[in-house]
Order: sequence, then structure tokens, then C-alpha cells
Amino acid sequence: MQRRQFQTLASAAALGLLAAPALLHAQDKPVLKILVGFPPGGSVDVVARLLAERMKVALDQNVIVDNKPGAAGRVALGEVKRAATDGNTLVLAASGALVILPWLLKNLGYDPVRDFTPIARTTSFDFALTVGPGAPAGDIKALFAWLKANPAKANYATSGAGTVPHFTGLLMGQETSLPLTHVAYKGGAPAAQDLLGGQIPLMVDTASETIEHHRSGKLRILAVTGESRSAALPEVPTLKELGYNVVADAFFGLYGPANMPADRTQKISDAVAQALNNPDFQARVRALGLTPAFAGPQALANLQAAHLKRWETPIKASGFTMEQ
Repeated sequence: MQRRQFQTLASAAALGLLAAPALLHAQDKPVLKILVGFPPGGSVDVVARLLAERMKVALDQNVIVDNKPGAAGRVALGEVKRAATDGNTLVLAASGALVILPWLLKNLGYDPVRDFTPIARTTSFDFALTVGPGAPAGDIKALFAWLKANPAKANYATSGAGTVPHFTGLLMGQETSLPLTHVAYKGGAPAAQDLLGGQIPLMVDTASETIEHHRSGKLRILAVTGESRSAALPEVPTLKELGYNVVADAFFGLYGPANMPADRTQKISDAVAQALNNPDFQARVRALGLTPAFAGPQALANLQAAHLKRWETPIKASGFTMEQ
């Protein structure tokens, strides 16, 4: 028995010695920080932590998540704008801060194109039209007919003003000639609570905010806004297939400061691609109602440019602006 115990301890020690150089090597490198412009617990924060867990292996470098909430993600983006170009301070940004806010704020604090290096898109997602007990039972056509007949109740909730869901609702109102009124909440959770309580009939936001209530039958997701059906909600039709010309989606993208070295940018992008290929990562992201969707540096830059162009006209036509 003692001999077997000694052999086991010796084997463990040998493994430890083999692993030690790699651990020491990672510790010798500077820590890579992924900033998140929102509090812990939200979907972008969860994705960042899943990434960090896997990127540290691919990069042989310690990777941590640093929450810098404030100003709809602008605080974190501003910090990365001012960071060193070595690629050790990055931001996982929700696309709205880079493609919506530039049309709403005169003094944004950063240029969404010139001040950042696109590295990789991690996830894409669309939005869900969810109704609660404050709306009649039925399909989307029944809902729209009821909203048209009851303009005083034609309100839709979102997680905040100046967000992609805000303007998705605006497009929906234009397409259907509905007198929809936007009601901005300070986050998706309080909006969902009022939807559950019947204080507001309709919510437009990420599916992650209401998907569990939909599955339990407390709320009903009647449509999604993507080009195709959501993998998390295959039974729910898109607005487009229901005959409404409304398509809206968004993404999370990993960015660094401008002028990052190309080899460092590519190495980090490759680490993200490796993380996204992990089945456990994919399952956990899909559970949030998001779709793992890798895109490299140039593809992310092109995607951002397309979204900027897409939202310019409807936002300017709305006349909506935000205070600094």
C-alpha cells in the first residue's frame, strides 16, 4: 500500500513539474483584460467570461474580465480607446454602442471606426416580440389589430432608449402603421417584470430576457426579428416570413485600440475562433438565446460598416436624440 501511494505521489509530482513551466510562462506574461461595459450577469458579460476561460489556454496568457459599466457601454470603449496598442486591453462590445449611438450623440467620446481595431465577432442575435397578460391571446396579426384598435395601450417596452430594440419597434410601427409608443426601462429585467404584471402589453428585446418565461407559458414570444428563425426558438416565426418588412439583428464584437499590430490581432482572433468551436461554449451561448458566429478582423469591420449604414436613415428620420 505504501509503495503504491509513493508511486501515485511521484506520478502527481512529475505531472506538476511538467505543467509548471507552462504555468510559469503564462504568469510571466502581462494579463489580458477584456472590458465589458455592463454589470456582471448580463449576456455580454457571460460571453466574455466564457471567452476568457478558453482564450487563456489558446494564448498561454492569463485572461480576465473587467466590468466597466456606464453610458450604454461607452465607458469601457473609451478606456480601450486610450489603452496601449499591445492587445492586452480589449473590449467585448455590444454592437449598439458602435452602430446606433454614433447617430444619436454629438459628443460620443470616440470614433467607432478610427479608434478601434476589430478583432472578432463572437455572437449574433436578433430580438423577440414578447407579449404578456396585458395583451389578448392570439397570433401577431391579432396583436396588431388589438393595438390599432386600442392606441392608448399601444406601448412597447425595451431595455433602454437609443438601443437597437428601441429602433426595431420604431420600424415595426412604421411598417404596420401602428401608433406604437416606446417605453424605455433601465434594463431588460424590470421591463420583463412589468410585462409579466400586465402593466405593458408588448416588449421588444433580446430573447434571453423572456425566453424562460416563454417556455413556462407565462409570456408568449410571437415573432423574432432576424432573417431566419432563431435556433433557440425554432417554433417562432420571423416578422419577415409573416409578411412584415422588418429585419433587425445585432452582435457582440471583440475590439482593441486602434493600430494594434496585425500579428497580435490575428493571434487573438484565432483564439476566439478556437473558443467558439468548443461544443460546451456553443451550448452555453445558445442557452442565452444567442448564436455563436465567428467573424475575423476584416469581416467584423465590414459588418460594422453595414450596420452603421443600415441604421443611419431610420434613426435620423425618427428625430430622436440623446442627452450627453
